[in-house]
Amino acid sequence: MMSRKLTAVAFIAAGTMALASCGAPVEQTADSPSGTGSSSGTCVDTSGSSIKIGFVNSLSGTMAISEKTVSDALHMAADEINAAGGVNGKTLDVVQEDGASEPTIFAEKAEKLISQDCVAAVFGGWTSASRKAMLPVFEEKDSLLFYPVQYEGLEASPNIFYTGATTNQQIIPAMDYLKSEGVKKLFLVGSDYVFPRTANKIINAYAAANDIEIVGEEYAPLGHTDFSTIVNKLKGSGAEAVFNTLNGDSNVAFFKEYKNAGLAPETTPVISVSIAEEEVAGIGLENVEGQFAAWNYFQTIDSPENHTFVEAFKAKYGQDRVTSDPMESAYTSLYLWKEMAEKAGGFSTEAIVAAADGVTFAAPEGQVTVDGENHHLFKAALIGQIASDGLLHTVWSSGSPIEPDPFLKNYSWWQG
Repeated sequence: MMSRKLTAVAFIAAGTMALASCGAPVEQTADSPSGTGSSSGTCVDTSGSSIKIGFVNSLSGTMAISEKTVSDALHMAADEINAAGGVNGKTLDVVQEDGASEPTIFAEKAEKLISQDCVAAVFGGWTSASRKAMLPVFEEKDSLLFYPVQYEGLEASPNIFYTGATTNQQIIPAMDYLKSEGVKKLFLVGSDYVFPRTANKIINAYAAANDIEIVGEEYAPLGHTDFSTIVNKLKGSGAEAVFNTLNGDSNVAFFKEYKNAGLAPETTPVISVSIAEEEVAGIGLENVEGQFAAWNYFQTIDSPENHTFVEAFKAKYGQDRVTSDPMESAYTSLYLWKEMAEKAGGFSTEAIVAAADGVTFAAPEGQVTVDGENHHLFKAALIGQIASDGLLHTVWSSGSPIEPDPFLKNYSWWQG
């Protein structure tokens, strides 16, 4: 016993010296079960009156059209939490980084936030490519990422909490809606990276099991702006609807070309999974009015929590600003981390993960609950239509939160 204690003390002392040489503080005893130092070897400093957290969002590049508002929502949540007394009595000290729409830069910034800035948790990312690039960094460093955007599923990391929708909370409800509307011929268009390609594998499997014909499947690089060829293929395909997994400002070019080709939502509706209220203005309302989107939150949700949220966001950033699903999920993620940390009584990864299961938050979208096994949330699904006010209005709802099933274990058509 004494030998083990001496070894532990020597290890901690060595770690302290190494971190001190880099100018980084060592996590204090508050999070250590033994009371002898850091439980994970991180440099998170819990000794003072504040705690550092990191935000990493694309503030430049093709994804900035979507991610700037996520950063705004995160900062609003941090300000609100600080005004209410912080987390475990500590105010939040935010370090903001720009992922610049490049997965490798997201990974570099994540490394910096963890190893140099010594943050207790990181919030952000948008594309699945950015998340996939950051995942090994968080697992290697045993740190936490709160990822706020819907994605393709088929993943569960002990170091990531997924606060946006997984597949059975967005993609499958969207397909259920198209099926209920009698769609038999579907065209797929997406950006050329992991989310659209994986989502379309799932859509193809669903279609095969539900007598829906995929009449076209086309991809364009992120940031692509010439959609004449793809739209010509769409127009000649006989498609009754389009499932759109384009991301970023490529949507602007696609919908303009779609309209120029004489296509319309009355005859060939598009259902999107990456266009929310924020993107409508960037694309141009005249190009997307009447189109559909599948999410878990719309600004038009009628609830006291959402009214408070929308009013606070507009008061902080301007009455012309809109709220959207990814930024609401980001806002919610910070409050969920707060609830986990206060339930745990500490900030270590081990303590947060142990406390996560069953943590709830009365979010603007409705109550969400953390599944401690797969780190996803119970969330309700919504289908909305873009109206003349530029907002999404619900035309279909799951009615109650859907249990997250990121690996589609409960869907027979996906097995094998």
